[in-house]
Order: sequence, then structure tokens, then C-alpha cells
Amino acid sequence: MKRIFFLILTAAFIAGCASAARHSELAQDNTSDRLTVGKVQKEVRIGMTSAQVAEILGAPNIVTTDEERREVWIYDKIATNVSYSRSESGAGIGLLIFGVGGSGSSGAQSTSQRTLTVVIKFDADKKVRDFAYHSSSF
Repeated sequence: MKRIFFLILTAAFIAGCASAARHSELAQDNTSDRLTVGKVQKEVRIGMTSAQVAEILGAPNIVTTDEERREVWIYDKIATNVSYSRSESGAGIGLLIFGVGGSGSSGAQSTSQRTLTVVIKFDADKKVRDFAYHSSSF
């Protein structure tokens, strides 16, 4: 019984020491319907109808018109990921059992941002005549 209790405490202590980058990986949204450069490159084509574009990419953030009153759709996505982890060196068992920390606490924070802007221009028949995109990550 003591061995099982010790293994559980050890596993809990080790799991609490994961880095901020690892926490970020676990928390990332990996859904297949997310707007990405690859999705735009693979699926958007000149000549598609606006209904087809909406089915693939969803609703745009901005709908406007150009100088000839033709529709222009703009998708503007910004994602910020912030991860923080804290480890208690030398105080893990005390933290788990007594709920107290030691003087050797440290932490790590990771922040990243991604932006994607997609501009789709339609002709008078509401078919894609041109599209462009810009992506950045920092």
C-alpha cells in the first residue's frame, strides 16, 4: 500500500513540473475546421461561388465593396497563446501533503501570437475573381 501511495505522489509531483511549452502544446486547438493558410491554398479557387467560400471558410469578419461595388470578404484572425507553469523545487511533497510551498519556487511563461488575414474579391456574378492572404507568427 505504501508503494502505491508513493508512486501516486511521485507521478503527481512530476506532472506538476511540466514546462510552459508542454502545457501550451496540450492546450492548443487542433480542430480541422480552423482557418489556416493551407486551407485557403488548398480549397479556395477562382470561379467559386460566395456560397462555396462560406461553406469552406465560414462567415467573414468584414464584408465591404470595392470601387466598382463588387463584394470583398475579409477574414482577419488573431490567436494569442499564453502558457504559464510553476514548479516548486524541493517542496513538491510538502506542497502535496501540507499545501505549503518552499522558497525554491520558479516558473516559466510562454507567449506567442499568430495572425492570418485573407481577402477574397468577388466579381459581379458573386464568384471569386481573386484572393490573397498574409500570415505572421511571433
